[in-house]
Amino acid sequence: MLDLCFSILAADFAHLADEVAAATRGGGTIVHVDIMDGHFVPNITFGPPVVKALRPITKLPLDCHLMIENPDEFIPAFAEAGADMISVQQEACPHLHRTLQHIIEHAVMPGVVINPATPVDTLIEVLPMVHHVLVMSVNPGFGGQRFLPLALEKIAYLAALRAEMGLNFRIEVDGGVDNSTVASVVKAGADMLVAGSAVFQRGKAEKDARELLRRARAAESQSGPRTTKPAPGKHAHDRQNLRKK
Repeated sequence: MLDLCFSILAADFAHLADEVAAATRGGGTIVHVDIMDGHFVPNITFGPPVVKALRPITKLPLDCHLMIENPDEFIPAFAEAGADMISVQQEACPHLHRTLQHIIEHAVMPGVVINPATPVDTLIEVLPMVHHVLVMSVNPGFGGQRFLPLALEKIAYLAALRAEMGLNFRIEVDGGVDNSTVASVVKAGADMLVAGSAVFQRGKAEKDARELLRRARAAESQSGPRTTKPAPGKHAHDRQNLRKK
């Protein structure tokens, strides 16, 4: 199942509720919220109050990507604000296992993120405990960047590891996902597609989300059955039993 995780970083903030509604009508299934602190990345974006404001305007899961230093200090606040998923940067977590456990203890689905220069192998020990792995296909900090093709090898490697280890974590990709790149991303094995500019930049979120999904699903059907299909029942976390009421 493909999920379109539309990133509100590219939305019109003055009409955020309308933008979220339009992207949802276009087939978006997850709201992606990029949290930046101006230290780990050279930009400042949202905090828990924005997540709290989003929670009542959508029934979709809120996917909070923490591009921040000291994420452990902020996990409780984002969980309380209404996050359904929280992902942390491998590069910002000296005790990654402990940080992921902290997310799980707050009844939120845990994810881990790797930057373009970070090898997939740094994650092997924690793959059994995550809901998703997010592969950055740009260097984090700003929207609208060009897709880095090296991400495709990482996605394919993660898909192979998932099958080999008998796990069912999701594979998410973020950065430069648009109509020209989405097919290769899906064929490599990604099933959570983060898109910001491709959905919101033209001011036609419903139409552009629908077109991006159409291309993604076409690529999925062309690639045929995946040998990397995850084994059922091997993962401790799923949206249904972890999403907060």
